[in-house]
Amino acid sequence: MAKQTINGKAFEYALLLEFYERLKLVTKVSISENEPYQTAKKCFDNFKENQQETFRITASTAINFLIDIEPRLSNGINEEDTLVLEIVSDQAGQSGDVRDVLTIRALQKWQIGISAKNNHRAVKHSRLSQRIDFGEKWLGVPCSQNYFDEIKPIFDMLTDLRAKDKSTKWTSIDNMHQEVYIPILNAFRKELLRLDKENPNVVAENLVQYLIGNEDFYKVIKGKKKVEIQAYNLHGTLNLPFEKTKPKAKIPRLKLPSRLIEIVYQDSSTTTLLVSLNEGWQISFRIHNASSRVEPSLKFDINLVSAPHTLFTNHLFVSG
Repeated sequence: MAKQTINGKAFEYALLLEFYERLKLVTKVSISENEPYQTAKKCFDNFKENQQETFRITASTAINFLIDIEPRLSNGINEEDTLVLEIVSDQAGQSGDVRDVLTIRALQKWQIGISAKNNHRAVKHSRLSQRIDFGEKWLGVPCSQNYFDEIKPIFDMLTDLRAKDKSTKWTSIDNMHQEVYIPILNAFRKELLRLDKENPNVVAENLVQYLIGNEDFYKVIKGKKKVEIQAYNLHGTLNLPFEKTKPKAKIPRLKLPSRLIEIVYQDSSTTTLLVSLNEGWQISFRIHNASSRVEPSLKFDINLVSAPHTLFTNHLFVSG
């Protein structure tokens, strides 16, 4: 398991643990000890005590705030109304659900999810290849034959290189950016613009939903001595009152975009496209090879550059 993954899972466990410690005093809570929970616990247990403490203090700071803005965390209808804490399997992310930790009240037909990030902000790592129809997979609208015809020669060349010698390195390709990255990015750019033009009001919205998930959630980003909380309230399911108890802060709804404005290369870059959409959304797509050896597929590191000004963001400083 990569260090980034171990840190992330340890932080998921710390959040679940702090939820439990705080809420068991005021409501009935149970932990779903599923396989993802066992994995996250193992990652957490492998850290030294002082590092575990840092994870817990950061998690605790975030949770104090979440309890203030989500009254249903600490309020049950009756004795039967148990709050279940659960860590989600990584598989869920592939179906567009980016949440890592869930807090569920089945009796209230209510849940909120948290995407836990440890010092990083990438939203998705998606691949492009001759066989991947990114339009169908991401947007629900298939790519054209023209797109596949355009990328075919490049992926064919990579397939041939790999077939000749499996240990061929990417560095052996002269002018790799000109030969591989730029033509693939150009084809991707052209296709994304075409899809948007032919499917008005669909592509922009679906792109953002694909990237940030199809469920409302809070993103909790652990930094050094601080924690950032963002609220992705796309469908209005966050920040609900419980009976007469209202949240202590208001989380606005986030507006999804309805159209692509432009797709340009980032300043003097040959690897990164910036996709600007209306409503204040901007997304960067950086293409790279996932391993040092040549293979007939490429990876995107996709980041949210800017979100609408209605994205609720709170920075909390962590003591200790």
